[in-house]
Amino acid sequence: MRFTASFALTCLLLCSVSAFAAEPQLKVRMHLQPADGAMVGGLLELQLDILTDTWFTSAPTLPGLELDGAQVLPPDGQAEHLNQTLDGQSFSGMRYRYLITPNVVGDFTIPPLTVRATPGQATEEQSAASQTVQFSAARPPGFGPGEIPLVAAGLRLSQRITNSATPLKVGDTVTRQLTLQADNALAMTLPVPPLSKVGGLSRYLKTPQIRNLDDGRGFVLGGERIDSASYRIDSAGTHTLPAIEVKWWDSSNHQARTAQVPAVTFEATANNAYKPVFSIAEDLRQLGADSRLHLSTRWLSWLALLSLLVAVVWFGRPMLVRGYRALRVRQRARHQTRLQSAEYAWQQIKPQIEGRPPQLTALYLWLRRGRLGLKLAPSDPHLQTLLGALYGQKANKDQALGELPQSLAKLHVRAKEKQGSPQPALKPLNPVHDKDYS
Repeated sequence: MRFTASFALTCLLLCSVSAFAAEPQLKVRMHLQPADGAMVGGLLELQLDILTDTWFTSAPTLPGLELDGAQVLPPDGQAEHLNQTLDGQSFSGMRYRYLITPNVVGDFTIPPLTVRATPGQATEEQSAASQTVQFSAARPPGFGPGEIPLVAAGLRLSQRITNSATPLKVGDTVTRQLTLQADNALAMTLPVPPLSKVGGLSRYLKTPQIRNLDDGRGFVLGGERIDSASYRIDSAGTHTLPAIEVKWWDSSNHQARTAQVPAVTFEATANNAYKPVFSIAEDLRQLGADSRLHLSTRWLSWLALLSLLVAVVWFGRPMLVRGYRALRVRQRARHQTRLQSAEYAWQQIKPQIEGRPPQLTALYLWLRRGRLGLKLAPSDPHLQTLLGALYGQKANKDQALGELPQSLAKLHVRAKEKQGSPQPALKPLNPVHDKDYS
């Protein structure tokens, strides 16, 4: 029984130790190819080795890399499988390549790159960092400070000429295509060939074709650039496309070299039937002529007047609204003043007398508003007769109302005279108001 318990405990301890030792390892190594002798414009290969003592369950996550003064092409996902022995232990993994082209002379430092991956039998994702790598870039001999050298292990420059017609005449085109291929160089570092202008020809550049050359497995072997230009013949005679040279540094033989394509000369005859498809100068002239506006003075005047009216209405609208409101207030005030005037009361006298039954409200209102009651009563015989007929001891209302229309005109004239008479300098000792009379 004791043997069985001891055996079980021993097995448990061995399993624990075995499980602890079986935890997978992740290692990252980084180095440059070539290790030294970097050139401005040349290509360096930064090899990033990612190793484990088990296997990888998925592709590792690679960090980005940027260097001031250098162009960097990151890995495209393709990797080289590795098997290495480190400290007597077998490791397997993948090698990724960063391609670096220095653009300036100086020292460069590549910081540690941290990789994340999940090895087989790992309980979680692991991370590991590489060491720091430094290198220096020098300018190739034979190149000045202002030149950007092209460094390659080999270079090929070729051209192809295509004529639109044979023989060539004015109006035909000649297309010149240049193909530049460089080994162990990135396509984006290849120089632009000078497809210059030529007198008597119109040049039309085409979009260049730039691509990296690889071995079919994702490893870059070099770069290729294809440039082309079409030259339209504008005049008869002999025309020459100049020779083109490309200066480069041969990294295999360590010397400056020059690649060249020869000049191209051709004859073009006159073409009386040729009419240019278009002329830039003529098109610009026609475009300017067609875009001119012809406006008469009268239309300009109407347009200016309309613009002025719109501006006045737009900016003067608040003032117009306030003016309109003030005008409406004044109109209502004048109307109210008229309704409360003696003249308006006078106009209502005749319709009230002729009504059935007749009324004298307007007459009393006229006397009150005109403040003429006491002024007319003592001296006006028409008014005294009317009041006596209406309110006297021998009142005869019908007769008085019948005579009143004939007396209204005289009464109105008499009232005007009283209103125009001068006021006494002193007020009466015993003032009496119109209301006492009316």
